[in-house]
Amino acid sequence: MLKLSRMGLVLMCVFSQVNHAEEDTWPVQPLSARDQLEQQFSDDILQQKKARQWVHEVANNIAAIRYVDQLADLYQSIGFVPLWQDTFTASDFEQQLRMVVLSNISSDFNRRYSLLKHYKQANDWRQYDLLATDTLFAYMSYVEGIPSYGRGWLFGAGVDPQLPVPSQASLSRLYNAIDTERLRFYVNSLKPDDENYTRLMLAIDALEPAASGDWPGFYQPGIIRLGTRLRDPDALITILERLGDLRDFEADQIRAAGVRTYNVDLANAVKSFQRRHGLKEDGVIGPQTRQWLAISPRSRIRVLALNAQRTRLWPADAASLLVVNIPNYALSLWLNDRHVLDSKVIVGRPSRRTPLLTTNVSSVVFNPYWNVPMSIMRKDILPKAQRDRGYLHRNGFAVIRSWQSSEQIPIHTIDWRIVNAKSFPYRLRQKPGRKNALGRFKFNMPNDHAIYLHDTPAKSLFAKETRAFSSGCVRVEQADNLAMILLNHSGVPERRVNELKSRTKTKTVGLSNKVKVQVIYQTAWVDSDGLVNYRNDVYDYDKFVAMSQNQELFTSLYSE
Repeated sequence: MLKLSRMGLVLMCVFSQVNHAEEDTWPVQPLSARDQLEQQFSDDILQQKKARQWVHEVANNIAAIRYVDQLADLYQSIGFVPLWQDTFTASDFEQQLRMVVLSNISSDFNRRYSLLKHYKQANDWRQYDLLATDTLFAYMSYVEGIPSYGRGWLFGAGVDPQLPVPSQASLSRLYNAIDTERLRFYVNSLKPDDENYTRLMLAIDALEPAASGDWPGFYQPGIIRLGTRLRDPDALITILERLGDLRDFEADQIRAAGVRTYNVDLANAVKSFQRRHGLKEDGVIGPQTRQWLAISPRSRIRVLALNAQRTRLWPADAASLLVVNIPNYALSLWLNDRHVLDSKVIVGRPSRRTPLLTTNVSSVVFNPYWNVPMSIMRKDILPKAQRDRGYLHRNGFAVIRSWQSSEQIPIHTIDWRIVNAKSFPYRLRQKPGRKNALGRFKFNMPNDHAIYLHDTPAKSLFAKETRAFSSGCVRVEQADNLAMILLNHSGVPERRVNELKSRTKTKTVGLSNKVKVQVIYQTAWVDSDGLVNYRNDVYDYDKFVAMSQNQELFTSLYSE
């Protein structure tokens, strides 16, 4: 209890002074002063008890009410008047709650929001006010917990329904906002100060009219190319129109023309649709395009709202920032608030996921050695060495005594027929060269997962649409350009960088201007052109949405 705790501290100090006075000058300190303090303390306890009783009476068994002591303290401090009299403040708070509810990460917030709407419609303003304030405490706790727990809450676990009381600092800010009549500004400060969040909110608003009606099904199997006769052209036209890939007048023109075959106008709209979903832009409707066409606006809204909450985890608060978005298989680099590079990347396969990180690029390594992680050595490389005794030698691997030693063990002295991958006592290291798994560049990033960015000799994999092939580290298609840009940013001239690139010797160059790195997971966002983008949930982190993307696809798609 905020108010009582402050009073308790004051009383402790006063009682301490009284006790010292009694020891030193007992006759001087009148007993009545102590009696007055004790009476004041008793009165405060009584008032707090009455305030709690008032909360219980107003709540009238509202099951969602949880922070009784904090409610009693707050309403007692404002004289038991309504807190949410400003409709703008209440609407802003409801809108923020609605975004959490749409994301479906918390059954508790879902229930609270539903009750608030019920009390509002019933004009039961006392219960609305009390529940809104209790929900504010829960929401404050949620916002406070995001930095520590958000990477679980927003990626499969969902939010704990028993959120703790907000911190004392957070409660103090709320009390100060109420005292200075700035509650509206305080509530507004609880949502992400990020344009991506705002864009996603607007995208949801634009999509909601389509979600309120029936969604047409487009179930035609096979590959649909130009000239293919359509079983239900209106269903395809309506989907593309409602999702914004066909403008209204274009859709009307196609319908008026009585189009029954897949023509250029529809193919161009499908190319727009494919571009926004990270698919090959060929205008051909195959299995992947058809799956995305089947996803309803309601499911899309859930994904948009979920990704809006995820923006709380990685605000763009650095002038120089390197962002890797795992589901987009892409890297973007900004230096001094200027966008300087985009690159395709390869990320960890679902069984060896690339972790979400916030770190920085600390150095660039030219012609790196690859110290093979134990898991990769045991699962991937040793089985190949057992089947093919020349594998290690051909690919430049050396067997090293241990992680604490650089002594090499001659490969031919090991009896590979009896090697047990799980108990292999040595480690493996691959020398620099054209077969080295890290390619020509490695970008060191301090983190607890031993994850880094690097080049790769397997360039052909960048041509694939889905690029989750690595064992966790991130392979960069434009590694050469990335090295040059980062080193130039730290004052290393282009001539020196080219000189290091021309050599075969391993060389590590530290970055004096370290660049912040965020490895994120966004399956939906709005780009700079205002287009809503979606990507496949490669790690199934969106699964706690009421119906997962894959479940909906299997229940709504035509069985081919």
